[in-house]
Amino acid sequence: MTQDSAPENATLAERARAPRLLTMPSAGSGLTWRPLGTGDVAELHALFERIETHDNPPYRTTLEEAAETFQGEWKDAPNNSLGGFDGEGVLRAYGTVTVQPGDVRSVRAFLEGGVDPLWRRRSIGTAVLRWQVDRSRQVLAASGKDVPGRIVVHVEDGMTDSVRMLQEQGFSPRRWYTEMRRDLGLELPAVKLRSNLDLVPWSAELDDQVRLAHNDSFRDHWGSEPHTVETWQEGRTYFAPTWSFLVLDRTTDRAQVAGYLLSGRYEQDWESLGWTEGYIDILGVRREWRGQRIATALLARAMAAYREDGMEYAGLGIDTEQPTGAFGLYGNLQFEPTRGSTMYTIEV
Repeated sequence: MTQDSAPENATLAERARAPRLLTMPSAGSGLTWRPLGTGDVAELHALFERIETHDNPPYRTTLEEAAETFQGEWKDAPNNSLGGFDGEGVLRAYGTVTVQPGDVRSVRAFLEGGVDPLWRRRSIGTAVLRWQVDRSRQVLAASGKDVPGRIVVHVEDGMTDSVRMLQEQGFSPRRWYTEMRRDLGLELPAVKLRSNLDLVPWSAELDDQVRLAHNDSFRDHWGSEPHTVETWQEGRTYFAPTWSFLVLDRTTDRAQVAGYLLSGRYEQDWESLGWTEGYIDILGVRREWRGQRIATALLARAMAAYREDGMEYAGLGIDTEQPTGAFGLYGNLQFEPTRGSTMYTIEV
């Protein structure tokens, strides 16, 4: 872990060591640089396609997902994005910085970026990353929050050039993520919940209660921050309501959300994965209801729904403190690891 040096008891604004001015990538790159916006969605999507065709990650980004880059006023694209265009106006490189407005325990700046394969090996990626780090320091310093700060990049396994570039800029591995899948041809577990617990389909009317339950469930989870109403709706383009379920506690007149499972249907990824799957985006059980097999019941119901719709596998991702380790509940339910990724950070 990299920890910026700063005086003891320094504030986040002091620790961030934000530059007064940002250094734009060199004009010698052969690209013209400017902020990105909603008018660049098609160009950004085309760049994603070229990068993903070359690098062959186990996912593909759709036009709708590219548009999500600019959805949400807090993203401040005019100040927190950068695109490099060649002489014909084709987008060849990009970088973004995103800070969620609901962060209270820490302030996290998430970085995303990439370079067209035909324009690599020209130090463009390094220049974009330096800009992103400097901009992140400015945003962290301006947050007005006196809590830990973190600059975050996620890297798929096997991306050795990206890892080398991050380490050169002061990033260190902080957390490891494992994608897992479960063959839906295997027998599903049978779970009987207590009589006061009711497993029901997700509904829009209960969605904000689910958000609050999620904030409560993950308050003791490493790196988790509460969702606002706006951030909870982010990234819902491929949300699958019919694959999503809740467990309600009906002990009192007002039912409480005890657990929840929200699924996504990412058909665009199936060809690159090599199988079809229902994907478990979020699974949580509130602290006072843990130990009652609620998570297992939700997983079994969701997997049954995936199978009913012809899916071959259930998929999900978990995070750990170490690159290897036990998979707990998921291992017991016959989930198997497929690939991994690593969170690299600069701790501020």
